[in-house]
Amino acid sequence: MASAISANRAELLAIATSVATEKMIDKSIVIEAMEEAIQKSARNRYGAENDIRAKLDPRTGDLRLWRVVEVVEEVEDYFKQVDLKAAQKLDANAKLGDFIVDPLPPVDLGRIDAQSAKQVIFQKVRDAERERQFEEFKDRAGEVITGVIKSVEFGHVIVNLGRAEGVIRRDQQIPREVARVGERVRALILKVERNNRGPQIFLSRAHPEFMKKLFAQEVPEIYDGIITIMAAARDPGSRAKIGVISRDSSIDPVGACVGMKGSRVQAVVQEMQGEKIDIIPWSEDTATFVVNALQPATVSRVVIDEDESRIEVVVPDDQLSLAIGRRGQNVRLASQLTNSAIDILTEAESSEKRQREFAERSKMFEEELDVDETLSQLLVAEGFTELEEVAYIDISELANIEGFDDELGEELQSRAVEALERREEACRKERRELGVEDALAEIPHLTEQMLVVLGKGGIKTLDDLADLATDELIAKKRVEQRRRDGAAPPRREKNREEDKGGVLGEFGLNEEQGNEIIMAARAHWFEDEDEDGASAPGLEDEPVAEEAANADSSQ
Repeated sequence: MASAISANRAELLAIATSVATEKMIDKSIVIEAMEEAIQKSARNRYGAENDIRAKLDPRTGDLRLWRVVEVVEEVEDYFKQVDLKAAQKLDANAKLGDFIVDPLPPVDLGRIDAQSAKQVIFQKVRDAERERQFEEFKDRAGEVITGVIKSVEFGHVIVNLGRAEGVIRRDQQIPREVARVGERVRALILKVERNNRGPQIFLSRAHPEFMKKLFAQEVPEIYDGIITIMAAARDPGSRAKIGVISRDSSIDPVGACVGMKGSRVQAVVQEMQGEKIDIIPWSEDTATFVVNALQPATVSRVVIDEDESRIEVVVPDDQLSLAIGRRGQNVRLASQLTNSAIDILTEAESSEKRQREFAERSKMFEEELDVDETLSQLLVAEGFTELEEVAYIDISELANIEGFDDELGEELQSRAVEALERREEACRKERRELGVEDALAEIPHLTEQMLVVLGKGGIKTLDDLADLATDELIAKKRVEQRRRDGAAPPRREKNREEDKGGVLGEFGLNEEQGNEIIMAARAHWFEDEDEDGASAPGLEDEPVAEEAANADSSQ
């Protein structure tokens, strides 16, 4: 009998060691799972109402089983309590309020109990394995990893990473790349998420960061930090651009990335299935970098609009198709590289645009300031574009214009102020016709023109404005112009795609101003809180803000 017990003990420890080694988890976790399984079986045998504990010695395999009971004066729960007299039979030093152990004989697991115990152990081990996988990969996002393709399911590639599995979703694969089961594949760890079915490891071969990591593996200067990839853009499977800079003036960053006879860049190209890579020198000067980014096209002139994050590039007529690239690929990649919207214009188009803008501004000054065409054109030629510039500029700058004097400058400023007041009054009238509350006019930074735009957008009350997030109010609109490649007729068709921005995105409000506007609109919520104790939402607590607004409207 003793030998049988010894064998069982040895078997339990052997199982625990085997499972821990196979699943690469701590042996103590397996021991804990066994204890939990034995406790569950014992409760089934002695009654689920009992507080039964089990302890398996990880060195000897000894199994102890006991019931925990509380010493009380009067027993109410016979399963978890015991009176002092009975307690002292188990422990002579027992006193009221103590918890003592009542040893129980080992249980023989029947078929059902054994199956239940097996499920408990498997679940515990599975959970521990998933947690181990998540802990191993959670901090490895951005790392390139090699695995073996296990299967392809609904276009998604499942990759065996050794201790876990990752997935390359269809949109993160290189187009036209064929995935074959059993092949080795390199990919970037995009992100790792915790999931009920285990950690989800998302991989990518299409992300620009994957290309940057491949260059770091092939170019020692990048790995050592001498050369830095400042920007990267990809059209996966077709073409890519990277901007590089060297911290050592004696090292050419482009040449180092290309390598002897193109050996280094070709290694990256082969890994990315023949994707062509343009390596260009990065520059802090935006105009210079844009010129480099649009290679191999020749650029005549670059005009940068920092407020709108837009760049207008003028190219010779014969360079238009080259600058745009096939299906707009070249300009699209250059736009991603510079993080700005790029408009490509020919010399003729640029001249036509400048003439149109000159005529429009001249006409505006002529009508608003009630001056002749020559004077209005002179203002535009001097760089004035808006009435505000004329109204609030230092009088000396107007007087210094050739043919102007202090008297004329003062008269022009006076007329500009009057014109702005007429505009403001017209906007005020339109705003009231739209039904926008006067209370909104008291909010800082909001002009009557802005209030008209808000009214047209359905924002007419303080609560309407208060319900907005700052980005919804001030985010700038981004417009990217894309053109058809190849030869185009004189009047080329333009395809503009506009991303939805904030309601007041066209007015150039900054984040601080946007926050002040939203907080001013929400001020009455805080007043309501003082009156009736209702909670007022914070600037960043949008769901609470919505609840508070609904509560106000229902009162």
